[in-house]
Amino acid sequence: MEYELIFRLFLALIFGAIIGFEREYRSKAAGFRTITIISIGSALFTICSFKLGAPGNPDRIASNIITGMGFIGAGVIFKEGVSISGLTTAATIWIAAAMGMALGIGEYVIATTALILAIIVLSLFEKIQDVIDSLHQDRVFKISFHLDYKAPKEAVEEEITRLKLQYRIKRCIRNNEEITFYYSIAGNQKGLEEFIAFLLGFREVKAFDE
Repeated sequence: MEYELIFRLFLALIFGAIIGFEREYRSKAAGFRTITIISIGSALFTICSFKLGAPGNPDRIASNIITGMGFIGAGVIFKEGVSISGLTTAATIWIAAAMGMALGIGEYVIATTALILAIIVLSLFEKIQDVIDSLHQDRVFKISFHLDYKAPKEAVEEEITRLKLQYRIKRCIRNNEEITFYYSIAGNQKGLEEFIAFLLGFREVKAFDE
């Protein structure tokens, strides 16, 4: 029996290493070692839960793994301006823990299926996501003008319309020497890239960011 439990831990190491390699290859915050340790730890906690739990309550430790993974996942989510990154890595931590738990209770087929599906989503689905992004994206642009902004603002909005992009102004902030508009702009990738090129060459725009 003990040998089987050890075998489960080694399987958790292998499964976690496979997922971790994919994250490390893409230089994500939670990489090879982190994901591997999470997988092993989840399997071990699950085994301990069944060892220590009462006959009618064997999941008293395992049920708290999900909460713990939430704290770890929150640590790899970053907010930069109006964009958020790290959500996929946080979800990967979650699925690695789930696989570890499945291995901890000896559900090898379920864990293997989850591993295959996770690799498919992380690797193959990225190409599908790229195709979707090329067709439609929604970005927020922070565009600053001088106080005499009406004419250049109209020129910017005319360019957005010409490129067949959709926009709306989310908010406006006025400082002493400039006024800043936050535009939510949606459209295809080519149009957005052309709009960025327009902003780079438009001298009436004091500054912009996305």
